[in-house]
Amino acid sequence: MSEPWLSAEDIAAHLGVTKDTVYAWIADKAMPAHKVGRLWKFQTSEVDEWVRRGGAATSDEPSTTG
Repeated sequence: MSEPWLSAEDIAAHLGVTKDTVYAWIADKAMPAHKVGRLWKFQTSEVDEWVRRGGAATSDEPSTTG
């Protein structure tokens, strides 16, 4: 049986964050997500691996552009 696709709301609940955080991570931190029509879909295994690699880690340094 294949892994189910989760909505942004489902993955936010899985990670204990808000949907806004999920959308920010997609845009800013390359969170693994797949666009299906207008919706973002996620696979738990991909997101969990991304978290383990430090994808959701926050930086103490403010971001600056040169």
